[in-house]
Amino acid sequence: MTEIRFGGFGGQGIIRSGIIVGRAASIYDNKFATMNQSFGPEARGGACSSQLVISKDRVLYPYVTRSDILVALSQEVYEKFEPELKDNGLLLYDSDLVELKKTKRVKPYSIRATKFAEELGNRIIANVVMLGFLTAITKVVSVEAMKKTIPASVPERFIELNIKAFEKGYEHGIKQVKKTRKKLTTDNSATTYKK
Repeated sequence: MTEIRFGGFGGQGIIRSGIIVGRAASIYDNKFATMNQSFGPEARGGACSSQLVISKDRVLYPYVTRSDILVALSQEVYEKFEPELKDNGLLLYDSDLVELKKTKRVKPYSIRATKFAEELGNRIIANVVMLGFLTAITKVVSVEAMKKTIPASVPERFIELNIKAFEKGYEHGIKQVKKTRKKLTTDNSATTYKK
């Protein structure tokens, strides 16, 4: 079972992110998924989060207790929910919106999702850039499932743009995974010489 929390501000597509990943997992990856959402006092601009539980078996408790993965698109969400992230949990965050505290407890992966979205022409697709990144880093859902789910989850005129956003995030994630593997290999192959 994998517990994921997406968090940010209203208007960043936080709820839609949970819906897209949940659909991809349940419809195309043959898994079970449940999603819950919460909003701050304002729908747009206030804090919001979605909780997603994905499992190969039926989900008996639909709420996130301790996240395996936290996707943070605001400083407030990071500060509020990072403590509930499991040890060695994955923290995926927009490095232009979130400033991390030093910690070795979790595994952080950063992307400039909002900047990439702006470069593609619309900052509102930053959440889909992040979904590509999430798919590459976590493998919690398959690329194929995500690419099938996105067109059914966004307005028709924005399908192509959202697919580009997903691919941009995915490519960046793959580069980070390769970089991390290379660093681990280099660190583990260090040799100690004695006089």
